Amino acid sequence: MLDRIVVDDAVRALRPDFAVLAMTAEGLLNGPGDDTSAAWLTAAAEHAAPDDPHVTAWREAYRAFGAKPQRTRPSVDALLRRADALPSINKVVDAYNAVSVRYVLPIGGEDLDAYRGPARLVRAAGDEPFDTVAGGEPAVEHPAEGEVVWRDDAGVTCRRWNWRQCVRTRITESTKNALFLLERLEPYPLDRLRETGDELAARLREISPDVRIATRLIAGE
Repeated sequence: MLDRIVVDDAVRALRPDFAVLAMTAEGLLNGPGDDTSAAWLTAAAEHAAPDDPHVTAWREAYRAFGAKPQRTRPSVDALLRRADALPSINKVVDAYNAVSVRYVLPIGGEDLDAYRGPARLVRAAGDEPFDTVAGGEPAVEHPAEGEVVWRDDAGVTCRRWNWRQCVRTRITESTKNALFLLERLEPYPLDRLRETGDELAARLREISPDVRIATRLIAGE
């Protein structure tokens, strides 16, 4: 999977400074959130920095493809705004949400076994399916033309770059293998991006000591 992840040239043209650290974690032993994962969320909230320049950069990136970041916020912006009351979802989700808040970095977590083909970051044609929930019922939506989305062969896995993921690839308590996408724009240092990846890997090993982790940094030329 890692070697086949692609960032499309149209996205590069929009933000040449974009980089993503892709990480696979195989052999996870996930489960309900516990005292340890709740403590990670609480500790991260103490360091929340909603006015960090990296949040501003992501708002600008959203405006560049026509999104309104006040209405559909970049994931890290949304997390930081409710950092004091983040709910516990499950151990793995708690881990990457805590790291996202602590390091002011958008992190997507996906069930790798639910993927159909490699992950690609593209500008949408507008007809791609995105499975979600609306009014408590399963629904299929479509991105706007030109919207930046992550997708696989079956459809959109995350809309508006990192705003909302689909139902199909969500990490659940039964997830065994996962893909994480740690996304950076300038002025966020690449060394800080790697440090964030190391921190996430450490949390995953605490949850699952035998987990097998691999990473690939995808950055502009």
